[in-house]
Amino acid sequence: MNESQTRLEKIDVALHTSGWGKVEDSRMLVEYQITNGRISRTTAPKPLKADYILAYKGAKLAVVEAKSDEKDVSEGVPQAKLYAEMMGLRFAYATNGDKIYFMDMQTGEEHDVDCFPTPDELWAMTFGDVDEWRDKFYNQPYHSNGTKTPRYYQEIAINRTLEAIAKGKKRILLTLATGAGKTFIAFQIAWKLFQTKWNVAKTGNRPRILFLADRNVLASQALNDFSGFQSDALVRVSPKSIEKKGSVPTNGSVFFTIFQTFMTDNGKEYRFGEYPPRLL
Repeated sequence: MNESQTRLEKIDVALHTSGWGKVEDSRMLVEYQITNGRISRTTAPKPLKADYILAYKGAKLAVVEAKSDEKDVSEGVPQAKLYAEMMGLRFAYATNGDKIYFMDMQTGEEHDVDCFPTPDELWAMTFGDVDEWRDKFYNQPYHSNGTKTPRYYQEIAINRTLEAIAKGKKRILLTLATGAGKTFIAFQIAWKLFQTKWNVAKTGNRPRILFLADRNVLASQALNDFSGFQSDALVRVSPKSIEKKGSVPTNGSVFFTIFQTFMTDNGKEYRFGEYPPRLL
């Protein structure tokens, strides 16, 4: 059989038998597009697509590379490893419908297996321990305006940041190149924290988030990029607004300003009140 027939008659059946697409909150993302392709003036871009991505409870857990049952299962191994590495996934599988080859990108373990893991088994293999906030963060969908969704490396940055927050880490640094979408990443992190009501048990309020930039134009641009929030939740803090009110405004959820605004002025240090915003 060709690859399409093999997938339909063998691989899809094997995945369904293990519960994928049947167990609640489990999904098989078919022909999942990882990249849009290299930009070129002379040739058409060739996007990278994974045959299957196995997702459960909002988290992408493994990649499955499919080949025709007329080919050896080993032919899908390089692609499966490449896609798993790009997407930051620990587990990868290659299959020709008759055999299934398992790869653990973290330990280097590789061998044939009789069947695909169930969603719960793969979740336990990936995360192991129970973490209430990590699970809530994954279950909270990304904000989408219908046209823009996180790129694969942005998802890695968002998920790893939220996992670190769930573990109680106070200082987290993300370093990305210019144009990689750092503001978009910050927005999605803030969105998930806000929507899951992170920290509400400690403060009684939804999280307050402070977005600091080094130039006014960047702070104002970020405010526009956070348009998924209600307008009254966004506050642009400026020296004039502080001077007029006599204190830093706290009637919002996400605050945008520049570093210089919070420098000591005439011996007075401006503060955000009893519950300071979280710095992303």
